[in-house]
Amino acid sequence: MEIENSVHRVAFLGNYLPRRCGIATFTTDLCESVAAAFPDIQCFALPMNDRPQGYDYPPTVRFEINDWEQDAYRRAAEFLNLNHADVLCVQHEFGIFGGEAGGYLLNLLRGVSMPVVTTLHTVLEKPNDAQRRVMTRLGQFTDRFVVMTQKAEAMLQSIHAVPKEKIDLIPHGIPDMPFVDPNFYKDQFEVEGKFVLLTFGLLSPGKGIENVIEALPAILKRHPNVVYMVLGATHPNIVASEGEAYRSRLEQLAQERGVGRQVRFHNRFVSLEELKEYIDAADIYITPYLNPAQITSGTLAYTFGAGKAVVSTPYWHAEELLADGRGVLVPFQDPPAIARAINDLIEHEAERHAMRKAAYLLGREMIWPAVARRYVESFERARSEHASRARQPVALRTFDSKEYQLPALKLDHLLALTD
Repeated sequence: MEIENSVHRVAFLGNYLPRRCGIATFTTDLCESVAAAFPDIQCFALPMNDRPQGYDYPPTVRFEINDWEQDAYRRAAEFLNLNHADVLCVQHEFGIFGGEAGGYLLNLLRGVSMPVVTTLHTVLEKPNDAQRRVMTRLGQFTDRFVVMTQKAEAMLQSIHAVPKEKIDLIPHGIPDMPFVDPNFYKDQFEVEGKFVLLTFGLLSPGKGIENVIEALPAILKRHPNVVYMVLGATHPNIVASEGEAYRSRLEQLAQERGVGRQVRFHNRFVSLEELKEYIDAADIYITPYLNPAQITSGTLAYTFGAGKAVVSTPYWHAEELLADGRGVLVPFQDPPAIARAINDLIEHEAERHAMRKAAYLLGREMIWPAVARRYVESFERARSEHASRARQPVALRTFDSKEYQLPALKLDHLLALTD
């Protein structure tokens, strides 16, 4: 179906770089990719702040929302209406918005006049009552949902009764990287002649890195040239609650297992260009996550699309992406299984490279220019459907019995927003 070109201004709502989290990276990449692929579309961002001082945002950011301030969501709705956004693209994760189950977001969505396209970074199999209420109302204010996996699409239909025709399945975007020989980059990290295992991302206990460390003695017994690089700063929320205790426990575990020299911790939040070099230098990528209910993983998408051989626990995104021989799945919290999988891939080079090629070829559908085009198609569908879609008025209430009401707009208030 030919879609009329009606989108000229798109607002992106979510966390935004330089805030350090996966959703900030995703929102920034999506906004910049749409702007690059469609120069006629004006893209701007409304980031969520989790601290009073905010962040040193780029000029793309036009309005900041303190996640704990209910009135900030209402003011953001006024700003969007005044600036005539054609579409609002929301990056949704319960934890990044204020109120119970992120319910303050509904203040904003109730007040906007443009169509809403919501990307779900989490779809819960067993939502609690508050999460279910928020999802129901989010569905009432959302013209189209975007999900990144077939399982998320199925769950959205079965658990939240969202019609299939309202859902767009668009994969997690990735940078366009060449299919390279890892040895070309290893000297940059002083691992020449080594077989490199890699895990990257913000460090937190749910990543399961201790299980790879536990597997290393069995790997090194057969392949003493293996090194394991762990790239990433500790998650800011973990630092705030316990400092670097988790990283220290991992370092101590590596020493206790006699693999301290083979585990290289790179305690940094790196730029995209640096990250590409780390990925290029890796022979095998490992995601040993502990929680099966992870519907998407940006780190998995990045390395898979770069043509890496991947060993992963069977969380939801990995089960889908690594199917049909595109990766190796191992049971949760099973270091011996990790060791067997790694040793097998090292010892069967032809199979490892065939796996890499299969991943890389599918990854061409995930590069950001392709993903940006599919998002704009979703925006266009939302625009064309929005005019004929009758929104049912809903009396929204916060969970402390205060109504989600948008105050009457005053001319002096609107003028102040444009200063």
